[in-house]
Amino acid sequence: MRVLLLRCGDHPLPVMDIPGIEIHQLGQIPSRRDLSVLDEAATDILPADPTPPLDEIAAQPDVAHLSTPMPAPQTPFLPQGLRVIVAGSDAALSAVLTRMMRGDYLWAEVALIPVPGSTVARNWGLPESPADALELALTGSVRPAPLIRNDLGIAVAGSATISEWETGEITGEIVVDDRVLLRHQARPNVRFDGIFGIRLVPMTDAPGIAAVRAVSPVSPESSPKAPTPQGLRGRLASKLIRSWSPSTLQSFSKRPLGGWVLQGMSDRRQRLDADSLLSGRAVQAGGPALAVAVDEVVHRRPLERVTFYRHLRDLQCVRP
Repeated sequence: MRVLLLRCGDHPLPVMDIPGIEIHQLGQIPSRRDLSVLDEAATDILPADPTPPLDEIAAQPDVAHLSTPMPAPQTPFLPQGLRVIVAGSDAALSAVLTRMMRGDYLWAEVALIPVPGSTVARNWGLPESPADALELALTGSVRPAPLIRNDLGIAVAGSATISEWETGEITGEIVVDDRVLLRHQARPNVRFDGIFGIRLVPMTDAPGIAAVRAVSPVSPESSPKAPTPQGLRGRLASKLIRSWSPSTLQSFSKRPLGGWVLQGMSDRRQRLDADSLLSGRAVQAGGPALAVAVDEVVHRRPLERVTFYRHLRDLQCVRP
């Protein structure tokens, strides 16, 4: 088994010198150039893939390839295994999975040493301790899971959100398979208690995607929206947002004083409507100006439509 450990950014590792392990220091979110080491390792192990290509799989009349996640069909043809251990954020893992998906070598095993608060760690049930996570990454077994991607060619590691490009409620329609999750026209000056978009996460089994409506803003801190007020007003607004309910905040924001105090602020607690939960193979969204974020990385421009769906190859992930 060839093992590559990708240390993304300044992620702390419990051990920096592990015999027999190739350790590579990469950027916090690895670039395509950073990840050329993966392309080279995959080509060294399997120069030519003898299994059916993606277009042939897609043309099959049944949907067996989208049922229970399966081991990689390339496994019997591998002279040795390849395990990729990512020490970094969910966004770093997304970059690695995207590179593997585009290179079509998802037969490689993937493990994660997560950062605190990682959605992937919760989804996969990974240990919180870096030492325990490293032990699992090195010695754990593969349990295949669906790989979720979007039509922009980006793989989702932990979560994705769809919201309005500008501050406020979302205008648009979002469908999970053939069921409507959200159909909404944004109302003016609604910033705390409304319909702001959706959040989706990859499942570890079929059908692949779980999605819920967001009743508070879901856009990441990196999104190009209104700046956060500073100074006394910013501190007061932050305290109110932490203490008050969304409906109270919304009512207060409509008053002259409340409008001034809360100007440019939003509730970043990402409140979700659990009763709206839907699961399926695909999520399709359309609207005038959608902000799409994958693992907290926002697409550079607003979109009128986007689709998230289960990839034809399953993810060979190491998890308990």
